[in-house]
Amino acid sequence: MPKTKTKRGAAKRFKFTASGKVKRSRAYLRHILTSKTRKQKRRLGKPAIVAAADEKSVRRMLPYG
Repeated sequence: MPKTKTKRGAAKRFKFTASGKVKRSRAYLRHILTSKTRKQKRRLGKPAIVAAADEKSVRRMLPYG
């Protein structure tokens, strides 16, 4: 049986925590930052955990994570 290939786009977007959860970065921090509050930008800079509904598909894309 051949080895499964990792989806390289997914590998760049997701990381795994020590407990095995999937981390992701938040959206809406790329442009038009002047209209967003300092508090909002600070929160968007922090990582988030992938939703349970999406976790299965992310794990399939990252077989060796």
